[in-house]
Amino acid sequence: MKERIVTGYRPSGKLHLGHYHGNLKNMIKLQETEECFFFVADWHALTTSYRESVSLGPYTSDMVLDWLAAGLDPNKSTIYRQSDIESIPELELYFSMVIPLGELERCPTYKEQLRELDARVVNTYGFLGYPVLMATDILIVRALKVPVGEDQVPHLELTREISRRFNSIYGKTFPEPVPLLSKAPKIPGTDGRKMSKSYGNCIYLTDSPEEIQKKVRRMITDPARVRREDKGHPEVCTVFELYKAYPQMDLEIVKERCREALVGCTDCKDEIALEIAHDLGEFREKRSELARKPEVVRDVLMEGANRVKPIARESLLMAREAIGIGRL
Repeated sequence: MKERIVTGYRPSGKLHLGHYHGNLKNMIKLQETEECFFFVADWHALTTSYRESVSLGPYTSDMVLDWLAAGLDPNKSTIYRQSDIESIPELELYFSMVIPLGELERCPTYKEQLRELDARVVNTYGFLGYPVLMATDILIVRALKVPVGEDQVPHLELTREISRRFNSIYGKTFPEPVPLLSKAPKIPGTDGRKMSKSYGNCIYLTDSPEEIQKKVRRMITDPARVRREDKGHPEVCTVFELYKAYPQMDLEIVKERCREALVGCTDCKDEIALEIAHDLGEFREKRSELARKPEVVRDVLMEGANRVKPIARESLLMAREAIGIGRL
């Protein structure tokens, strides 16, 4: 039997290679074998970008177009927008009643964001409570598995804790979803750090071959390799990390060429840039075609919401019944 799986993305515009290799490819694979729910987490976006809410609509359209062009199929998976599901806020309210404040304050992401972002941005009720909203997204469709990287397992454990506490107080109502770990290649940004829009170091899926080549050429290679004839050390080269995301490239040959100075760094950069552009060729064509049909995104999200709403409503009614809300 197919297992129900859920995962969501914040709408922050077009997707980049980190998204593509990190989770999107896995989502495309999962839709072939499991019952998948993929949602646009626009309420989550408000937890840090509430002042830029005017961008939510365009960013949602961009992201869904990228999903569809990359291979997510609304006939094989359910694609929807979080804010279209009216039952989520009420269920979130009930979950917020059972989770201790200390559990939220100890959340790794909460502490990290407090350090990295302006406290005025994240020192809000909404940001502190975002793990409760995340738990609601998962439990409202009664998902059994959630695709996550190893660094996200603590976040899912909080969802499991919310489910356990609710069930222990009100009776067995919700499942305890387990992580579906996926090993994704590390995709460095053009500055060597993790690829992120906030760092401005992204190679976007919609970039032209020329743009990709230009960005890859800016990447730092082996700092000890000053001259063309100097032997290199691929293990410290960020461009070599890009090679690892493309299994069709023979890594042993790439390493040998570098170590023996058989090719220059610019040669490697142009080679992998060409491979990236070639790999994304079909995506760019399909996205361009989809972008000429403005109704596509609206129709996909509407159809997805119509599928999710009955499930979400049933989950909410189960919670209300368990708690005793609305009884006389």
